[in-house]
Amino acid sequence: MAALLSPQDRENLRATLTQWQVGDERLKRQWQFSDFSEAFAFMTRVALLAEAKQHHPNWSNVYNRVTIELTTHDLGGLSNLDAELAQSIDALQ
Repeated sequence: MAALLSPQDRENLRATLTQWQVGDERLKRQWQFSDFSEAFAFMTRVALLAEAKQHHPNWSNVYNRVTIELTTHDLGGLSNLDAELAQSIDALQ
């Protein structure tokens, strides 16, 4: 069940998801790969993970860069689902 994160929860995320920008309503991170194929392969792994969790990112890809933003649109902000997906994405690497 999705639940919005409290200000304290968001502060805790700053300590655990150090490579992510933690805002009130979203998490954001950018990756740079050696080429488009590596970036696309990463996006494919994230897509399979997101589909399994039924929680999907906002993202973009420009050649070798991938930017991911996580937010829970249904709740209008940052939720436990976003935190869990960010942790799972980090574990892919």
